[in-house]
Amino acid sequence: MKLIVLFALPICVGNVLQQLYSTVDTLVIGNFCGSVSLAAVGTSSQPVEMLLCIFLGFGTGLSILVSQFTGKGDIESTRIVVSTANSFLYLCAIPVSVFGLFLGPLILKLMQVPDDTWNFAVSYIRIIFLGTLGNMGYNMNAGILRGLGDSRSTLLFLMISCVVNIILDLVFVALLGMDVQGAALATIIAMFISWIFSIGYIRKKYPELKFSPVPKRMDKKTLKSIVQVGLPLGLNNSIYSVGHILLQSLINAQGSAFMAACSVATKVIGIANVAINSFSSAATTFSGQNLGAENYVRLKQGSIRIPLFSGLITGIGGILVTIFSRPILGLFTRDPEVLEMAVRYIWIVLPFLWTFAVFNGIICFVNGIGEIRFPTVINILMLWAVRIPTAHLIARYIDSTYIMASFSISFVFGMCAMFTYFLTKRWKEIRNLALKQAKG
Repeated sequence: MKLIVLFALPICVGNVLQQLYSTVDTLVIGNFCGSVSLAAVGTSSQPVEMLLCIFLGFGTGLSILVSQFTGKGDIESTRIVVSTANSFLYLCAIPVSVFGLFLGPLILKLMQVPDDTWNFAVSYIRIIFLGTLGNMGYNMNAGILRGLGDSRSTLLFLMISCVVNIILDLVFVALLGMDVQGAALATIIAMFISWIFSIGYIRKKYPELKFSPVPKRMDKKTLKSIVQVGLPLGLNNSIYSVGHILLQSLINAQGSAFMAACSVATKVIGIANVAINSFSSAATTFSGQNLGAENYVRLKQGSIRIPLFSGLITGIGGILVTIFSRPILGLFTRDPEVLEMAVRYIWIVLPFLWTFAVFNGIICFVNGIGEIRFPTVINILMLWAVRIPTAHLIARYIDSTYIMASFSISFVFGMCAMFTYFLTKRWKEIRNLALKQAKG
């Protein structure tokens, strides 16, 4: 656990910065623009997530492959994987930018975005999609570095990106009055700068990878491996995002005040959420490297310890943020109606977030050993069989402004369902190998 915590700590600090990165947009817009602009930024994130997440899944798949080859000590295969992935990035990013410019507004229309929010949301989403290459490029390089066991460097890039974003937010929105367009422009510029710095770092720190900033010829066999691992993860994320869009439609139907409240509450929940992504990334790298090194004893030990440790940290953070939710939320909005609904959101969702931390920790650990199908099935069930139906039932029979309770219910279901992985045939094989290794 000491090594895992040391690996996760820079990612955790990086997640805090990433939350700050996102939170500054919300703070500046909430204080200098108003609740309609705030609602536009909150609702626009869902279409962006849906269109990008398939390709961001390749970043996770890349991290898994790099960690497994690193565990084996196979530098040549690692180099080929990295080179192929970098070329694949350009092949994906440019078409996604073009599709996003046209599909983004169509998705917003399906989400029933209110008229007073429409123009702001469309402007924001179109500018954000212009930064697709920087966004995907940074995430791809971060996946490479995590697979190599280097989590500190991504913290450095996020610090640079965060500082740039804060400065540009204040200049574009607070000083120049560019509203949501300024916030979006600040975000994509910061992303591109972070991506460029990550390229320079990899070239200098890991010369053996022969990392090229421009696309080269791709290795077909390696590309197939990246797609086989990354595509299911990306599709899983995409299915999840489609579900989020359906839920966002329910939120949008309640008006811009409720939309703004959910947007603000989500940002604050992100503060308590930092341990989840950190330990999940650590779980993926840990399981991938130890599987590659055939160290089944360590694999078995980490399978429960990492998710439970993530749940403990998230639980403590959740309690603290829930207690102080009102003054924290007051930093984002001065609208009494928005504030009351945001406080309600926090009190309903945040106390159960630790169950999601455990759930996500197990999923990422299982992904790291190459088991993609089982987590995908559980993820789909959690969203489509539990969260979405529950949200509609709450909206119809109780009160639409309590639909966030569907998140808490689905978190508990997902955690319980993922524990059943440890009863599967594949895990029994790993457990038996660990037992033989321990005796040996």
